[in-house]
Amino acid sequence: MNWFSVDAEEVLRELQTDRKQGLSHQEAASRLEKYGENKLKGKPKKSLVALFFAQLKDMLIYVLLGAAVITVLIGEYTDSIIILLVVILNAIIGVFQEFKAGKAIEALQKMTTPRALVRRDGDVIEIDSKDLVPGDLVVLDAGRYIPADLRLIESVNLQIEESALTGESVPSEKDAGHRFEDPKTPLGDLSNMAFMSTLVTYGRAEGVVVGTGMNTEIGKIAKGLDETETDLTPLQRRLAELGKTLGYVAIGICVLIFVIALIQRRDLFEMFLTAISLAVAAIPEGLPAIVAIVLALGVTRMSRINAIVKRLPAVETLGSVNIICSDKTGTLTQNKMTVLHVYTHRKFLDVPDEGTATAQETAEQKLIQTMVLCTDATYADGEGTGDPTEIALLVLGEKYHMPKSEQEAGHERVAEKPFDSDRKLMTTLNKEGSRYRVHTKGAFDSILKVATHALVNGEKVPLTDELKADYLRAAEEMSDQALRVLGAAYKDSDELIDPDEMEKGLTVLGLVGMIDPPRLEVKDSIRQAKEAGITPVMITGDHQHTAAAIAMQLGMADSLAQTISGSDLDALSDEELNHGITQYRVFSRVSPEHKVKIVKAFQSHGNIVSMTGDGVNDAPSLKSADIGVAMGITGTDVSKGASDMILTDDNFSTIVSAIREGRNIYNNIKKSVVFLLSCNLGEIVAILTSVLFFWPVPLLPTQILWINLITDTFPAIALGVDLGDKDVMKKKPRDPKESFFAGGAAWRALTGGLLIGLLTLAAFYFGLNEHGYQMWSGSIPEDVLTYAETMAFVVLAVSQLFYSLSMRSATHSILRVGLFSNKYLIGAILLGLVLQFTVISVPFLASAFHVQMLTLRDWFIVLVFALIPLLVNEWIKSRSGQK
Repeated sequence: MNWFSVDAEEVLRELQTDRKQGLSHQEAASRLEKYGENKLKGKPKKSLVALFFAQLKDMLIYVLLGAAVITVLIGEYTDSIIILLVVILNAIIGVFQEFKAGKAIEALQKMTTPRALVRRDGDVIEIDSKDLVPGDLVVLDAGRYIPADLRLIESVNLQIEESALTGESVPSEKDAGHRFEDPKTPLGDLSNMAFMSTLVTYGRAEGVVVGTGMNTEIGKIAKGLDETETDLTPLQRRLAELGKTLGYVAIGICVLIFVIALIQRRDLFEMFLTAISLAVAAIPEGLPAIVAIVLALGVTRMSRINAIVKRLPAVETLGSVNIICSDKTGTLTQNKMTVLHVYTHRKFLDVPDEGTATAQETAEQKLIQTMVLCTDATYADGEGTGDPTEIALLVLGEKYHMPKSEQEAGHERVAEKPFDSDRKLMTTLNKEGSRYRVHTKGAFDSILKVATHALVNGEKVPLTDELKADYLRAAEEMSDQALRVLGAAYKDSDELIDPDEMEKGLTVLGLVGMIDPPRLEVKDSIRQAKEAGITPVMITGDHQHTAAAIAMQLGMADSLAQTISGSDLDALSDEELNHGITQYRVFSRVSPEHKVKIVKAFQSHGNIVSMTGDGVNDAPSLKSADIGVAMGITGTDVSKGASDMILTDDNFSTIVSAIREGRNIYNNIKKSVVFLLSCNLGEIVAILTSVLFFWPVPLLPTQILWINLITDTFPAIALGVDLGDKDVMKKKPRDPKESFFAGGAAWRALTGGLLIGLLTLAAFYFGLNEHGYQMWSGSIPEDVLTYAETMAFVVLAVSQLFYSLSMRSATHSILRVGLFSNKYLIGAILLGLVLQFTVISVPFLASAFHVQMLTLRDWFIVLVFALIPLLVNEWIKSRSGQK
């Protein structure tokens, strides 16, 4: 059906929707079952089987599988079974990692699902847009994405940016009253329709859903589209490159081992298997997977502290943020506005905290009436919906016996100009019997620009410079008390006024001063941010004195000299602003365009900037910032779409907490990577040294693969989800250009690898020496070699497990960090120890791996050997801490 060709009432009848009630919850649930979720279909997800086989797509795995086939052909069935089991177990662990990371990212995507305002059972409620059904009544306002295809049934000054669908960047004006008979009318001309994924830039409207999911216009275009982002983060890309480089080095070493073995006339097939096994163990192919799961799990943890990170690269950037540009209202303050004072010409009226009062003067009555009628919020039975500032004005009306419901009954709204950040005004036109009255509220300096008269002692008089000065003094007096000041003006007319003429020739009524108290926890968060080398900056549309008073109360600024207004910003060139930006902590009376300039000015000094925003026009500054932060409660869909992170509680403290988490996540990834490299290097050192000096190789290929299995997975992931450093916010932000191996990470990996490798050789030598043989002895009996290999096998595995404890902190001892504070790591170590004990204790496994049961004395010796890398690293940390 061509919904655009019939009138709104017929559309509602056809979809069986009540204009005032909307759908019932029961009917909506029934239709959701019938039509399915309102979302575009992506590519089908990979099955677990597909994920499993994807893990096997690796050249070294192919070689290993080939080696397994060869071992079968030559009758070494046990070795072939072990090789196959290790390959399968590795693949299963890889599937688990990928599945876990995928689930975590899916959960985050659900949290960032766009929301829609719908009318159900007569109430306007907010739901996930995927739950919309045909027939739902959707309420639209500026800053919201259209959640489905709608036939508009009511519109006021509605403009929609439809470039996502039509390619036309200029917003289209919409009118619910139009009808189009021609069925071939182009989409861009259908002014009575609104289409999924387009954006409301101005005005408000209501529409009925006529198409959802793949039955929308965007759905027809997007068949087969997969919206899931699969790009690697910069860190993952760097580590993938590192993995490749180390892989080439490892393969080179393996080729070298094989060539030397050829020259030394060793058993070529045995050395071939050893070289391949070492390559599989030494190449850190799991690095990107480990990073992915650590990032995903870390981001899930961040969501629990009310910070939803939309893009994984943002986690890396968070650790480098050193400037936080924050809105004031709702972020630094409680967003619970209360009107304290009303000012008409030379008269302050104190508004009572509780109870009611009566406005004695005509000017006071008119001012309160204007403030009440010029709002879109609602307030009834002590509960309000809408903008907190407007709710505060409705509460003011209630206190003075002028509730909105009564005022609207005799003063019907017939036209309006919605608030926008450029004008800083909102205006309505209401009927007054046979006449009309314009009601305007907004920033007082903006009121003065459009006013020509003032109401003084009940009479309209010209607005002189003297009168302006009186009003400005009153505004400044309120601002000095940290009050937000709003002005009101009006004008009467005998006839309907064109919207473009409404904000001309107005009469000033007066001002109201309201307070939004600072959040109690923010002051402490600002102190923490400063300790962490982060500079908090306030950016607000409020008056300079109001902003400065709040900033000084919170400890963000020391004096009025650290503030600058939007008009002063305009007077500065880009070069002047860049040069002087670091001296300011408060930016008042700013527009969204100013925000972009402020961000770029801070960035010109090499700063990493976080910027908060909630409005439609905040999108450019959110994108310009290194971390764009949208408000989850008051934020528009546009600001959320342009941001990297969403605060579900709109709280400044959450930004600081997110930075702490971001720093810890990065540090945890670093721990995991350094640990993996230490383990891999240890294996290479042990094998390469043995081959170079023509000693017996201390480890068999199957043993190398087994050790890789128990040390490269769960301990590394457990380090990745560590609790983190308690003192992380007492350090300066990380330089984003800093090498991943800065701060001694490369030295730790090298030291750990050398210690693990050399101690493995020492354990092997000890095993030989126990029976009177040396490394260079000619013919060593099989049972002696098995005993020595068992000692080396256990030391290599257990030393890596113990060494993971030391990786938890680069500077603090494990006792200070808390030996048992990371339960996952303790669990991973215990699991590794149990598996290692099982392999050498269960007869058929011991036979398969060519190892033997150790005595209690032997276990004591190997545990001493295995503890040395941990103890040496702890000693190094203690020595460096004393300097």
